[in-house]
Parts: sequence; C-alpha cells; structure tokens
Amino acid sequence: MSLAPLLEASLTIQIHAISATMAVLLGPIIFYGGKGTTLHKWLGKFWALAMGFAIVSSAFIWETRLVGPFSPVHLLTVLGAWGLVSGVRHAVKGRIAAHQASMKSLYFWALGVAGVFTFMPGRVMSRVFFSENATLGFYLVLLVYLMALALNKARSQNLAKG
Repeated sequence: MSLAPLLEASLTIQIHAISATMAVLLGPIIFYGGKGTTLHKWLGKFWALAMGFAIVSSAFIWETRLVGPFSPVHLLTVLGAWGLVSGVRHAVKGRIAAHQASMKSLYFWALGVAGVFTFMPGRVMSRVFFSENATLGFYLVLLVYLMALALNKARSQNLAKG
C-alpha cells in the first residue's frame, strides 16, 4: 500500500477520496446503531456532509471521458445528489421509513457501485491499495461489496420477520 498515487492526484480527487471514505466507514455505525438518538442525528449530519462533498467533487473528476468531460459514472453523481436530498427531506418531514430506505439505497448503490469502479485497475485507489495486483484487488473489492449487499438483505429480511 502506498499513499503516493493519492497524494499526487488532483485536489478534487483527494477531497473525493477522503469524503467518500468517511461516508463508507460511518455508514454501518449509523445504519446498525441506535436510531433517533442524539449520536445518530449528529453522525447522520456528518455523513450527509461527507456524502455531499463526495457527490459534488465527483462531478469534477473527468479522468474517464465518454461524452465531453463525462462518463457513465457521472450518472451516479446525479442519482446520488437526488438520493441525498430526498433522504434528508424524508428525515426532516418525519418520514423515517422512507428516510432509512433512501439512505441505505444511497449507501449501497451510490457509494457501493462507485466504490467498486474506484478500484478498477489503473485508477488512483487501485494503485493506492493494490499496486502489486490490481485485478485481484478489484475482484476482492467486488466480492466484499456483494457480501455486504447479501448481509444487508439477510438482516432486512430477518427484521421484517420479527
């Protein structure tokens, strides 16, 4: 592991990587900890701020260009912004079930899918963590993501059963 590729990257990529990493790490604490507590609310605000930085900064990362400066990953920028605003609005209006669904969807789909793409061989985070074997690293991250999805689904089904 070497931080050199991240430290040599643009400020936009550094901001994006730091804010997305904070959101990834805080997610499970918020989702599986106590709900409605003061701690949950403060961590949730910090998580939303980190997500906001990750989303806004992602709009300005143009390493892979398909249509002008944009790539298919930029669709996640738009969907992420909509999901974050929607999830916060649900919380403010007291629609807790909708809030929880929006935030988990944002976490697993926006952060998860984008995170998997982040570790594709040749990308900055791939070079940070898997410089020796980028392909194996990518498949490892993909496997961890799929396992997290499966565990979350199993947990949701168990909670629904009672």
